[in-house]
Amino acid sequence: MGKSIFLSYPRPYNDEQQAFIDSLSVYLCQRGYEPRTLGVTDYDMDAPLKAIRRLMLESNGLITIAFRRAQIIEGIGKPNTSDVYSLNGKWLTSPYSHIEPAMAFQIGLPVLIIREVGVIADGILEQGVLGTYMPEFNLENSPTEYLESNEFAQVIRKWESQVERVVENKGSPPQLY
Repeated sequence: MGKSIFLSYPRPYNDEQQAFIDSLSVYLCQRGYEPRTLGVTDYDMDAPLKAIRRLMLESNGLITIAFRRAQIIEGIGKPNTSDVYSLNGKWLTSPYSHIEPAMAFQIGLPVLIIREVGVIADGILEQGVLGTYMPEFNLENSPTEYLESNEFAQVIRKWESQVERVVENKGSPPQLY
């Protein structure tokens, strides 16, 4: 059994998204992790936020995949101001792609967010909010191509080192000072 990690993502609605999750899960297992997702590998009868918190407390890190969910065909941000901008063709992800990383951050878990190209970078998905680089991936390419890229290799190595520290620290007694 690998090191437990929380793998957060909206339920895939197309084959490309499912292939990405399948490939990432295999990759993580090969690296010694056990990806766990509420409603996929773990089930709970409690309210979702309570169930998410319980699973996070059993995990050593979190990876969130911010998949496209809802497309804005025509829209604008900050209407009737000098800062107006277009949202035409942009995508929203699930609110849980914001909630779960924020919850993980609050309990001190290492967080890695990977955003599908086109998903609006707002809230916790904004660059710099968590202080770490947030890569984007394009599902027009194969999942393997992205998972073997230099960008992903560097980002995942940093995240893995943080997860290893969590695993080590969980085994240590608490310190008073």
